[in-house]
Amino acid sequence: MTLVTLDHLLDLRPQWRQAGLRLVLTNGVFDLLHRGHVQYLTQARALGDVLVVGINSDDSTRALKGPSRPLVLAADRAYLLAALRVVDYVTIFAERTAEALVQSLQPELYVKGGDYASTDTTTPIIDHTRLPEARLVQAYGGQVVLLPYCAGYSTSDLLTRILAHCGQHPPTP
Repeated sequence: MTLVTLDHLLDLRPQWRQAGLRLVLTNGVFDLLHRGHVQYLTQARALGDVLVVGINSDDSTRALKGPSRPLVLAADRAYLLAALRVVDYVTIFAERTAEALVQSLQPELYVKGGDYASTDTTTPIIDHTRLPEARLVQAYGGQVVLLPYCAGYSTSDLLTRILAHCGQHPPTP
């Protein structure tokens, strides 16, 4: 596994298509790697042949999560993800969303956690306001998959527990 640029992935993409390999793409901040991340990535990898993980740059993470994040720099987050055997490639993107990454790679499967499902129904429905990439995937005929949310395992929960242990409250984004 390796950290690569989008251009490198675009060079590899035709080879994967020619070989009939199904590309699975997911993205996120992946700050403070934890069990929930590993379970999620393992499930995502099982859906296809090549797993590419896009991670938000430090600047885009700050824009999304607030000035106190990320806790771990993008290069280090990428290094940790790259060490996981289920991950084939990691790339860092600068935008707030992965729309450009999705549009460029056009994965057969775009995978996100169940926390991107609408909460006003018992059937998981994609919340397009929180997942703008879904429209792009559906437009070119790809599939969006929402994996079950792993309750109790989130970076926010972990930060809350750490700060509570230190007698502090987490900053709000």
